[in-house]
Amino acid sequence: MAKIQSKSRWPVEMRCAAGVALAVAAVSPAVAQNVPGARTELSFYGLPGLIDMPTADMMPDAEIAMTISTFAGMTRGTLAFQIAPRLVGSFRYSSLDDWNAGGFSTYYDRSFDLRFQAITETATRPSVTIGLQDFIGTGIYSGEFIAATKTFSEKYSATGGIGWGRLGSNNSFGSTGTRPEMNSETIGTGGQFNTDTWFRGDMALFGGIAYRPAPKWTLKAEYSSDAYTLESDQRGIFDVDMPFNFGVEYEPGADFRVGAYALYGTEVGVNLQLSLNPSRPSSLGSLDRAPAPVLQRPSRASAPEFYSTGWTDSDTIKTNVREQLTAALRADGMDLEALELEPYSVTLYLRNLSYQVTPQAIGRAARLMSRILPSSIETFTIVQMAEGLTLPSVTMTRTDIETYETQPDGAEQMLRAASIDPHSVRPKPDAYAPGLFPRYTWAINPYVRTSLFDPDNPLRADFGLSLGGNIEVAPGLLFGASVQKKLAGNLDESTRDSDSTLPHVRSDFPLYDKNGDPSMAQLYGSYFFQPADDVYGAVTVGYLERMYAGVSSEMLWAPVNSRLALGAQLNYTQQRDYDGGFGLLDYQVMTGFGSAYWQFDDQYFAQVDVGRYLAGDIGTTLSLARVFNNGWRIGAFATFTDVSAEEYGEGSFDKGITMTIPLNWFLGKSSRVSETFGFRPLTRDGGAKLEVPQRLYPLVEPGNRPRQDDQWGSFWR
Repeated sequence: MAKIQSKSRWPVEMRCAAGVALAVAAVSPAVAQNVPGARTELSFYGLPGLIDMPTADMMPDAEIAMTISTFAGMTRGTLAFQIAPRLVGSFRYSSLDDWNAGGFSTYYDRSFDLRFQAITETATRPSVTIGLQDFIGTGIYSGEFIAATKTFSEKYSATGGIGWGRLGSNNSFGSTGTRPEMNSETIGTGGQFNTDTWFRGDMALFGGIAYRPAPKWTLKAEYSSDAYTLESDQRGIFDVDMPFNFGVEYEPGADFRVGAYALYGTEVGVNLQLSLNPSRPSSLGSLDRAPAPVLQRPSRASAPEFYSTGWTDSDTIKTNVREQLTAALRADGMDLEALELEPYSVTLYLRNLSYQVTPQAIGRAARLMSRILPSSIETFTIVQMAEGLTLPSVTMTRTDIETYETQPDGAEQMLRAASIDPHSVRPKPDAYAPGLFPRYTWAINPYVRTSLFDPDNPLRADFGLSLGGNIEVAPGLLFGASVQKKLAGNLDESTRDSDSTLPHVRSDFPLYDKNGDPSMAQLYGSYFFQPADDVYGAVTVGYLERMYAGVSSEMLWAPVNSRLALGAQLNYTQQRDYDGGFGLLDYQVMTGFGSAYWQFDDQYFAQVDVGRYLAGDIGTTLSLARVFNNGWRIGAFATFTDVSAEEYGEGSFDKGITMTIPLNWFLGKSSRVSETFGFRPLTRDGGAKLEVPQRLYPLVEPGNRPRQDDQWGSFWR
């Protein structure tokens, strides 16, 4: 009956939201539309808002915002991402001092929010946003809202809205059905989509104004619809004397804001905001050396001798050409793996060591080829190599390179003129560069390992050094190893034992932190091969990761002109001993997955994995990400298996956020080095996957035609 009642009242809610939007629009003059994303003003919840209440605004597209806000002993840390121009999401970690319930003196909470801007602002109408607050979490901050915001001018904006849940707890004017009461005894374990409570229960109005007297200053006042019943009436954390909040914010820089506030008549608070954007590099311009200019050949009519093929009879000339091109490519951050010279054509097998964007490496290589290769060579074919795999080749004419280098639309012209061939042809044995194998690479890098959200200590971390290296003994056959030594940290101080009823495939990770220093992180051998066009394979054997050793095999079907790729992985693995040495424990398991990869238009990417996980559970992992042309990647994943929420434990199912940050974004100098960070609310045993040193799809994806089309604007850089 409650569901029927809620649905029958939904039109009333929409009419209320429309009324708020029209009321805001009615009092605003017909001014120019507010520029979307001109400011990033975030509330105490780390999303666009006034002070403690939301607005209908969005952040600039692709904006990443980190906020820390505190008042009355309640601290909220939020990571927010503008997923699309009208969709924003966030993960929040909060602490509440003086909780004194359920065995916690200080209570720690994890929650996710999602907002969608249903109506964008124009000169005559406000923007309208629908929001879900704490829609995957314990429910302590659970609430929903519909908000409307209108900009009067560059200085004034007003917001009005309707809230449910905790946003409908102060001076409610109506109800849309029943909603369970939230108290310290009914707080959940998190991870549940409580859809039956969304937009249900008491609803209340909220609103406020923002005034910007100067470019860096903002004054705010709001009427709050949150009575803080749980914190004030039930737990006595602070007193609420009135529903009005006031604040002042200062923006010393484009990416940083700080605010001070008077809240609920009894408290003062502070909010710090830091923003960055993958589309807005921290380093302006490029520190790379300028690409070599294309060398223009004289016309065949004016200098026919330049086009002679007599050079093909001279091994000395061929050797000199190879050596000059090898040196030029290396100076530009690339390696020549093989070269096949013909009188009128050339095939270069290229390893890109420096450039995040594949077309940039191809364009720079083509420029150098135009300067070094004999003039009779008209057709350039460039094949990118990755761990011995040959990616789809790009073929272009030298005449096109000479013609379009200086054209305003030269990159687009080259894209139309170039052809990509999916046929995988390995270099001829005598085409490989002399002395290429064995090939050694090594590096010493710092590492950071974290343990987040432990109630005893919500932030633990180890800092140390990792020494790693690879030996490539033949095309596609390599051996790798890495060792790690902690320099400082407190991960070994954790005293929490796993309470999991599943095999402890991940939840015993504190034992590795306590006993594995120094540790052998990896010791393995891999072989990469191509059984057919568009088909790639890999087998990896050894100590694959910190917690597991075994054998992993993988196959991938990735057509060059398709946004779809399909893969399969089969692993037999055994758990490693806690000391990080060669020893193994008794636990053994067979895991495997079928995977589908899909590249959407406009930078979005999805991956679905279906199979068996480390604990023997069977299910599906869905991953969604936004992939930027400069190497940034921001995504989220969720795994659902046949393990019930009760068996899984706190969090109900595996989920998290991933972020890959390219080093070149900070330095302004091309590099393929990047760091990937993962944020899991909890590390449990359900839905756990084996970490294999090198998966096939990231190796092959740069040669995909849709990806190259998206990035081709960098061809002449």
